[in-house]
Amino acid sequence: MSDRPSHRGGRGQGSHPRGGRGGGRGGGAGGAQQERERPKKENILDLGKYMDKQITVKFNGGREVKGTLKGYDALMNLVLDDVHEVVRDDEGNESTRSLGLVVVRGTLLVLVSPVDGSEEIANPFVQPEDD
Repeated sequence: MSDRPSHRGGRGQGSHPRGGRGGGRGGGAGGAQQERERPKKENILDLGKYMDKQITVKFNGGREVKGTLKGYDALMNLVLDDVHEVVRDDEGNESTRSLGLVVVRGTLLVLVSPVDGSEEIANPFVQPEDD
């Protein structure tokens, strides 16, 4: 019975190799490791040049909207104004509905493109069907 330490549980005040505050794996007080300089992460897309311009945004659910970019953050969350959703039915008919001011979550984005300078073309890889 005398082989056991006199304390149980808690933070461990003896010679425990782990536990306590910082210093260990994933701890907060790493000192020299904290001061390493990490390169700043930059977004793959510079949205600043599209501010106050019309953009098209496609989502991973298949929806598509067009609107004016008013703001964004590091997580690619977007604020769009004068937004119109492009709705396509099964026959390929296209209609729009107005949504107004919208906050778009960055995790749902699939495509962001400017409206100016882009146009829809026929798919060049589709083979004509022979009957």
